[in-house]
Amino acid sequence: MVKGFEVALRTAAAQTERYIAGELDNLPGEIGKGMVYATQGGKALRAFLVLETAKLHGMTSALPVAAAIECMHAYSLVHDDLPCMDDDALRRGQPTVHVKWDEATAVLVGDALQSLAFECVLRPDIAADARIVLAQTLARAAGVRGMVGGQAADIAAETARAPLSLGQVMALQAGKTGALISWSAMAGARMAQADIAPLKQYGDSLGLAFQIWDDVLDIEGDAEQVGKAVGKDAAAGKATFVSHLGLDGAKRRAADLVKTACDALSVYGNDAETLKEAARFVISRTH
Repeated sequence: MVKGFEVALRTAAAQTERYIAGELDNLPGEIGKGMVYATQGGKALRAFLVLETAKLHGMTSALPVAAAIECMHAYSLVHDDLPCMDDDALRRGQPTVHVKWDEATAVLVGDALQSLAFECVLRPDIAADARIVLAQTLARAAGVRGMVGGQAADIAAETARAPLSLGQVMALQAGKTGALISWSAMAGARMAQADIAPLKQYGDSLGLAFQIWDDVLDIEGDAEQVGKAVGKDAAAGKATFVSHLGLDGAKRRAADLVKTACDALSVYGNDAETLKEAARFVISRTH
C-alpha cells in the first residue's frame, strides 16, 4: 500500500474502533461486549471512504458517520456468519460471534449494531437536512433495496435450478456488497450538500471491483491471510465473477473498474489522490 493511504486507513480503523468502544463502555451484559468484538480488526475501508470524502469537502465532523457505517457493516457480517445463512466459524481471523458466544447473542449483537448505526449517523454537526438524507440513504442502502436484498438473492441462488447470469451476479453484488461501499463514498458530499455524481461513479465502480476481487480471493486466497474460509463458493457451485469471466478475465474487469473509479475523481484534482490509492488497493489486497 502507498504510505498516505495506509496511514489514512489505519487511522480510520483506530478512530472508529475507539468511538464505537466508547459508546459501549461500561454497558452491562454480553451484548455490548459482542458489539465491540464484532467491530474490531476490520480493514475499515468504508470508514476511510466516509472520512476521506468528508475531508475532500471540508467537513470536520464525520467520525460519527464513519462509526455508523462500520456498525452497519459489522451487523451484516455477524448475521451473515450465522448457521442459517453462510455458517462461518471464522471472521477477521477470529471466531465468529455465534461461535464465541451463541446464536441468540449473535442475532442481538447484530440488531443492536444496526440500531447504533442510526444513532451515530444522526450525530454530526451539519445541516439538519443533510443528516436526514444520510439516514434515509443509509436505510435504503442497508435494506431490501440494497444489502439485505442482495443477501436474499444470494441465498435464493444457492437453490436455484440454474446458475445466475453475469448480469444477475452484478445486480446481486451491487446490493450485497456495493450498496454500503457506494454510500460511504458519497457520504462526504452528502454531508456538505454538494454534487454526489462523481463520488457515486467512484463508489459504484469501487464496490463492484471489491466484490470481484473477493471472488478472486475465494480462489487464490489463503484462509489465514483472508481471515475466513476460502473456496466455499467454488465448492458450492455458485455463479461468481470468476465462474463467468475466468480468473484472468475477472482480474481484468476489476482493473478496468478501478480505472473508471479513478477517472471519476478527476474533478477533484490532486486532493483525491488518497481515494485513488484506495481504489488500487482494492485489487491488490490479500484479505
